[in-house]
Amino acid sequence: MRSVLYAIAVGLIGAALLHIVIILSLPSFTGRDAYTRVQTFGEANRFFPLANAGGDTLAPINDDPAMKTAVCAFSVENGPIRLFAQGDVPFWSLAVYDGDSNEVFSMNDRTSVSGALDTLVATPIQLIGIRKAVPPELEQSILVEMRGEEGYAVLRTFVPTESRLEAATGFLADASCEPFTPEP
Repeated sequence: MRSVLYAIAVGLIGAALLHIVIILSLPSFTGRDAYTRVQTFGEANRFFPLANAGGDTLAPINDDPAMKTAVCAFSVENGPIRLFAQGDVPFWSLAVYDGDSNEVFSMNDRTSVSGALDTLVATPIQLIGIRKAVPPELEQSILVEMRGEEGYAVLRTFVPTESRLEAATGFLADASCEPFTPEP
């Protein structure tokens, strides 16, 4: 009798764990994960602004009406990606995620050099080459190591009043997410 109860308990615990694993892995099987949704906005290496609408497909990323958000899908397979933005906004933040939506790096205007966003995302091998001879245009850049080759960046800016909306919209529109090529 004791072994039957033990077998039932082990079976129930195993079934519960299996259900949890299935539920947590479901987004990657259905194509509804954040990285897949970011890719649907358009071409890679370009920031796309998100609307503050209830029907937004990335609502959890863009759920605060006082924040304006833009996302950019990228690949570092063929070289590093440089994320750059500057403007007169009261606050901005950046988060970089890998293709599995794991946060790789985050920062805001208070932790940046001179208040501007200037970040280079690269693989460990690419960063080794860059660190051997840092190009002049990257001397103030923050170098971010990313283990995978694909990912996305989420750039947010704060809009405390309606009068700041134009500056925030311009900040996101002018932000770049482009492959880095050193100047000759």
